Amino acid sequence: MDWLGLPPLNSLRAFAAVADAGSYRSAAERLNVTQAAVSQQVKALEERLGVALVERLGRGIDLTSQGKDLARELAIGFDIIGRGVERLTEQAVNRPVQITMSPAFAVEWLLPRVAEFQRDHPEITLMLNPTSELVEMKPGGIDVAIRYRDRRRSKPDVDAVLITDMVVIAAPSLVGDRDLSDPASLIDLPWLQELGTNEAAEWFTYHGVVPEHPLTVNHMPGNLIMSAVRRGAGITYTARAFFVEDLASNQVVELFSEPLFGVYHIETPAGHLRPEVRTFVKWLRSKAETVSERAMEEDRA
Repeated sequence: MDWLGLPPLNSLRAFAAVADAGSYRSAAERLNVTQAAVSQQVKALEERLGVALVERLGRGIDLTSQGKDLARELAIGFDIIGRGVERLTEQAVNRPVQITMSPAFAVEWLLPRVAEFQRDHPEITLMLNPTSELVEMKPGGIDVAIRYRDRRRSKPDVDAVLITDMVVIAAPSLVGDRDLSDPASLIDLPWLQELGTNEAAEWFTYHGVVPEHPLTVNHMPGNLIMSAVRRGAGITYTARAFFVEDLASNQVVELFSEPLFGVYHIETPAGHLRPEVRTFVKWLRSKAETVSERAMEEDRA
């Protein structure tokens, strides 16, 4: 295809609209431009091709023989283009919104709320991909990622879904009557850690504790950690928001807390977002549980 040899698309579209509508005025209405603009585009096309395409007949117009030939070919071409765009648009509308997040966030935060979104937007299909892996965001793949950072590594203007205390928790049956008032006292307890993370070692490092022997750490999906902690299989470092009811009922106990430490934030691919994706992200923001920087400072004080 000799792309440089083709006339500008706007001039071809203007002429095709004139041929289809039968007048400059009707073509201008269909293209939502002025009649003069349509006339100028057609005249520019005639000059580019070196032939007359439209001729005046009294108060109306008619196509020349060359104009009729070109109009016929353009009608076929634009019809193919239109059908192709229509099919692509339908595919985009029907494609589910793909969301990735940690298994723990999916089970403890998103799933209890997502029924509301589906009730309000039954036309939008969601595909949840709970995984501890960092899934690459690329066209045709993941549309929205909900990811965790501690606040020391987060930008001040992060688009947060949830800002929460991070806590070390355990079942009372595991803790017993141990004195666990110092971070170093947790070294000998079994830790439950989400696959793909290094939360236990990072927590000890943050508190200046250097274990003398390897930690006992069991790695598993975040959604399994929840029930394992409740059974007394180990302790874990997690978001307080995931265990609000358990802490209130003393099914688990809080050993240590990092106030307003964790940020679950929204990430989307660069570029244009489908309307369905924008709708879901807007809903996520409406459910965001965040606090202002001033409130954080007051809390620390």
